[in-house]
Amino acid sequence: MEDYFKVNGTDLTVMVPVELDHHNAEKIKRGADRMIESSNIRRIIFDFRRTRFMDSSGIGMIMGRYKNMRFMGGAVIAVHVNGRVQRILRLSGIYKVIDIYEESPDGCGK
Repeated sequence: MEDYFKVNGTDLTVMVPVELDHHNAEKIKRGADRMIESSNIRRIIFDFRRTRFMDSSGIGMIMGRYKNMRFMGGAVIAVHVNGRVQRILRLSGIYKVIDIYEESPDGCGK
């Protein structure tokens, strides 16, 4: 799972797996929280380029990281979101609280 995470300065990029189900959401949650605690993370970038499936546990995991980052004055963004995942994010209301980009802004997540 460690290969899903990349720290670049104060950015933590999470390469979301093909399936963001309960099992993977729990792994990402634990790993991201551990990295946030051990590094000076100010932005989490969820990179969805590989993701084909996401359920409500993925939504919960993203919202939890958003709340943590907001409390710390940071931000959460999503990049490379395909149509299927985009629809889930719209229906869940996540579009209202995090920025979503087709490409990585300012070179993040590359």
